[in-house]
Amino acid sequence: MICAYLDAFSGLSGDMLVGALLELGVDFGEFKRAMAALGLSGCELRLGRRELSGISAARFEVEVAQPQPERHLGDIRAIIERSGLADEVKARALAIFSALAEAEARVHNSTPEQVHFHEVGAVDSIVDIVGTAWCLAALGIEQILVSPLPMGKGFVRTRHGLIPIPPPATVELLKGFVLKLGDGESEMVTPTGAAVLKSLAAPAPIPLDFTVRRIGYGAGTKTFTDRPNVLRVLLGERAAALGTDELLEIQTNIDDLNPQIYGHLCERLLAAGARDVTLTPTIMKKGRPALTVSVLAEAALREAVAAVLFEETTTIGVRFHPVARLKLEREIRKIATRWGTIRVKVARGAGATTVSPEYDDCRRAALEHRVALRIVMQEAAAAARAQLE
Repeated sequence: MICAYLDAFSGLSGDMLVGALLELGVDFGEFKRAMAALGLSGCELRLGRRELSGISAARFEVEVAQPQPERHLGDIRAIIERSGLADEVKARALAIFSALAEAEARVHNSTPEQVHFHEVGAVDSIVDIVGTAWCLAALGIEQILVSPLPMGKGFVRTRHGLIPIPPPATVELLKGFVLKLGDGESEMVTPTGAAVLKSLAAPAPIPLDFTVRRIGYGAGTKTFTDRPNVLRVLLGERAAALGTDELLEIQTNIDDLNPQIYGHLCERLLAAGARDVTLTPTIMKKGRPALTVSVLAEAALREAVAAVLFEETTTIGVRFHPVARLKLEREIRKIATRWGTIRVKVARGAGATTVSPEYDDCRRAALEHRVALRIVMQEAAAAARAQLE
């Protein structure tokens, strides 16, 4: 598996990422011809060098010669869809913009289609995002892993006024990633960089078995006093090892509960942090039929899970024991479909690859577009497999 490890010790931005990817072996002339397919006017792409702390890094810039209009998600989707770029590139770019629109909508209590992209809707940010998607395809990168992210401190002035660093949309996008809050002199991860990570990347496991083939450095615009402002991207292959973790299995047998309650019980257990919940028919003493409720959860959640079981069921006791798992490495990808963006769980390892569209996303799209749920799930799975090929 061809993998890119983003060593983001100085954070991450769209131009830094494009610069580092270009340095990994992408022809800049081909890159410029691909970006011309977007039909954007009033800009020129430049690739230079910048040296920071003795490190020579690629400096990618989009020089804008004329004012750009404020764009909505629909405007940017139209630009990307009418381009002559490959479907894989379009899907990745649309997934990034969709993730950004959804995060901005949550922060501003709006909808993705109504969000004004402001700076991220400008031509330079469009090129950064589409250019990243194109470089990933050109390099054959199948997986992106990222180091813990420095998030900086202070405040930054935007169209909405003075906001804290990291900005609300950036934090929203980086849920699930390892963040080093307060590390850095100013804004270290831009919304564009965060959207790329949300859509295409996963936190790197530590330790990481990784064979490095090439290294690229992308320079940022700022100068920091405590570190070189560069993004280091390592291109190589991961060892095909299975993941492992240690959990608790928490169980109880119930023979006198209204069956209508079990659905609610499962939802509450998952909301409490359970990794999985199963219900298994069993026979108790004296031939009484019952259900065994089995919950997989981290050890730290033992009391929280038990509290839900005691509150929502008639049980008077639960049992637990440690269990170990071997598992495929998995990641969540946002896949662009004609029904909108669908999250898809991709699990790979030991020669196996599984693709599982998220049920809630598919059901929401099916109801919104009045189409059969199975059709949405089939198309999301097919689009995900096509992106993996």
